[in-house]
Amino acid sequence: MARRRKVNNLMALAVLSVLAHRPMHPYEIASALRGWGKDQDMPIKWGSLYTVVGNLDKHGFVTAVESVRAGRRPERTVYRITDTGRAELVDWARELLATPMAEYPRFRAGLSVLAALHPDEATDLLRQRLGQVVENITAARAELAEHATEVPRLFLIESEYDLALREAEAAWIRTVLADLDSGAFPGLDQWRAFHETGEIPDEVAALAERTSTPNDPSD
Repeated sequence: MARRRKVNNLMALAVLSVLAHRPMHPYEIASALRGWGKDQDMPIKWGSLYTVVGNLDKHGFVTAVESVRAGRRPERTVYRITDTGRAELVDWARELLATPMAEYPRFRAGLSVLAALHPDEATDLLRQRLGQVVENITAARAELAEHATEVPRLFLIESEYDLALREAEAAWIRTVLADLDSGAFPGLDQWRAFHETGEIPDEVAALAERTSTPNDPSD
């Protein structure tokens, strides 16, 4: 089970990973996060950076070491990671790698209400998505191949994972489209009839009623 952390914002994890390299002020932290593509690896709200750094400081994960001023720019506070912060970074990384957690991608949410669309439209939309996914796969493969000559695999591993997910999604969409095109998709006729007549098939109505009605504890 995942731990309840004092600062439970993934942006905090990114900040700790940056400060593990050297002390920085928040502007430098933001530049490093952008330069390293951390905003592609986890949700980062740039407007929350100072709040996240402040919370890390409050809980002893980072500490202010000096204030610097360059020309007429405002004074900036430089932070370094503490031993407690390094321990938190390592423990958090271990948890994320080893412990599966429920995640809710937007695609999954769309699939959960697929019945709201006519099967012909759903087929067209899935085919449209497949085309975009295939384009993304091609671009990701080219980018990985380009970086692999200069960057160690250790620092490309998350991109490999993204590519594997895209390839798996493309393969799955192809199987669904094959079933829809051939008519082998279970319940396709009832799904189509509902959108063309407005009448819910009895077996579908019974299933919906059974699954949406809570069980009586006295049963």
